[in-house]
Amino acid sequence: MSQEIRNLEPKALWNQFADLNAVPRPSKKEEQVIQFMKDFGNRLGLETFEDEIRNVIIRKPATLGMENRKPIVLQGHLDMVHQKNNDTVFDFETQGIEMYVDGDWVRAKGTTLGADNGLGVAAIMAVLESTDIPHPAIEALFTIDEETGMTGALNLQGGILQGQILLNLDTEEDDEIDIGCAGGIDVTATAEYDEEDTPEGSVGYSITVKGLQGGHSGMDIHKGLGNANKIMNRLLFDGFDNFGLQIASIAGGSLRNAIPRESVAKVIIAAVYDEAFVFDMQQIVNEIKAEFKTTEPNLEIVFEKLTEVPAKVMPSIAQFYFVRSIYTAHNGVYRMSADFDNLVETSNNIAKVIVGEGQLTVQCLTRSSVESSKMDLANALRSAFELMGCEVEFSGAYPGWTPNPKSEILDVLVGIYEKQNNAKPNVVACHAGLECGILGTNYPDMDMISFGPTIHGAHSPDERASISSSQKFWKFFLEILASIPLK
Repeated sequence: MSQEIRNLEPKALWNQFADLNAVPRPSKKEEQVIQFMKDFGNRLGLETFEDEIRNVIIRKPATLGMENRKPIVLQGHLDMVHQKNNDTVFDFETQGIEMYVDGDWVRAKGTTLGADNGLGVAAIMAVLESTDIPHPAIEALFTIDEETGMTGALNLQGGILQGQILLNLDTEEDDEIDIGCAGGIDVTATAEYDEEDTPEGSVGYSITVKGLQGGHSGMDIHKGLGNANKIMNRLLFDGFDNFGLQIASIAGGSLRNAIPRESVAKVIIAAVYDEAFVFDMQQIVNEIKAEFKTTEPNLEIVFEKLTEVPAKVMPSIAQFYFVRSIYTAHNGVYRMSADFDNLVETSNNIAKVIVGEGQLTVQCLTRSSVESSKMDLANALRSAFELMGCEVEFSGAYPGWTPNPKSEILDVLVGIYEKQNNAKPNVVACHAGLECGILGTNYPDMDMISFGPTIHGAHSPDERASISSSQKFWKFFLEILASIPLK
């Protein structure tokens, strides 16, 4: 790892981040980072333990003179989204993230950076290791599997934590203070179909959609970015009627919380339509690229003739219902909030589409700050997929976080921000899934707030963290710790 990362200011923060990013930590495969964090706490001589679900908790007593302040929980999640560019060779289960400095930004080489939520975790580690930072009694809560199910937060038992105030360090704009967030639910549609032999006189093509920005399926869902699964479906929609096109396989998207950037389909067409297929499809490609020329300037759609024609394909009637269900299924913003300006209330991300070998799967993540609206959209998706014969499962549901504008710790943060920056912060609710709402179900009296440094492009290989913002965040964080209200 480049020494230039360790030389960045504040060094206490960036050195901890460099250590953390040397440890593989993809969601649901956090064994190495759990051990790393336990070793870290034990090395400092602090009370360190795992709970039943494998969250790590480290306790540190108050510094001298801070014993009469309310005890606090500092919270971040250990896992990271593992996304990489197609041409990047990288194993998230064995390799540490390769970082570099690009002007005011820290980036990763062809992968996600892990600043979400690694910078928050590193800030907590820096405070735990410090000997000169004033703070009240601390419980550091490092949750697991936030990105693919919030498993750690959902399974944290009541009574373990003793803090009265929780500071969540998982917000990604340094001028925002979050006091609420959306809940979510996973919608999964599955079906089986009987493959049929490829008709004689067929030729095969691969169709690749790539070059999309991707991004966070909550924070970026309102930006009008391209969804590779939706774009691929447009390309396939009238293919059978026009060219005898039949689908052999589709692999689009990866994680529910990432807007899909790439999709690859293998199809067959009747050889008699070979020239017409390439010509007509190019017209559709031109139309799509014109639509997305502002939001997705690097979009590429590539057609390549296959040297080996697929032997099996989806029957035309199954394909008919499949492409229409994807067309019908809502993707993007469903409803804007009536209570908060410019806040997405409800949305859906058609995150992953897999077709082949007689099976198909569609995975969505539906988010909303209103429970009834969340279920309204989930049921709309369910209807679209059930009409084509799919079985639809709802899973991984988690609650939103209801804003408390009269929060005591909110007043503290607003006052400090205004003093340090001569400006008012944006006090907001966000469309991402923060763990505060879940944790609040077992700790309803805990006063919660979320803030953090500026991170752009989270959940994509374009993820980057601002160096100047990390300095602003660190200064803000330290004064918050010194200003926790009295018991």
